[in-house]
Amino acid sequence: MKRFLLSLVMVLTVGGALPTWGQGMGVPWDHLTREEKKVLDPYRERWNDLSPEKRERLRRRAERWGRMTPEERREAEERYKRWRELPPEQREMIRKRFSEFRKLPPEEQEKIRSRYRWFRTLPPEQRRALHERWHRMTPEERKELHERWQRMTPAEQQDFLRK
Repeated sequence: MKRFLLSLVMVLTVGGALPTWGQGMGVPWDHLTREEKKVLDPYRERWNDLSPEKRERLRRRAERWGRMTPEERREAEERYKRWRELPPEQREMIRKRFSEFRKLPPEEQEKIRSRYRWFRTLPPEQRRALHERWHRMTPEERKELHERWQRMTPAEQQDFLRK
């Protein structure tokens, strides 16, 4: 009896440390919803060869796609088309910057997102003018402008942008 209890404790202890069936193995193709399968169909043949993390990431994206409005889907498709048309070097630079962004503290990430949302509210002509102005500046001028911008009040920032 002691031997049985000791064996049972060992099995439960070791078994508790091991992942249960399905955990850490990614979602099997057969467990995806019909909608997820439709979106993920290009991956069907190699689904089981993908890492569990990659499968879960793709599944979450398919789920998010399912919640999008037709307009949001159209915009996402346009962004993806533009992404595919970028030269590999530029895509790599964007990936690197995004990786650096993800390492920032959440409050810094939110500041950047907030500035981006604000920038997107500007009329296209004003966005284009700011973009061109930025690209004409030297790295030193950009640094100086950034430091000056940080010291400005929101009203001063608005005035600056109107110039």
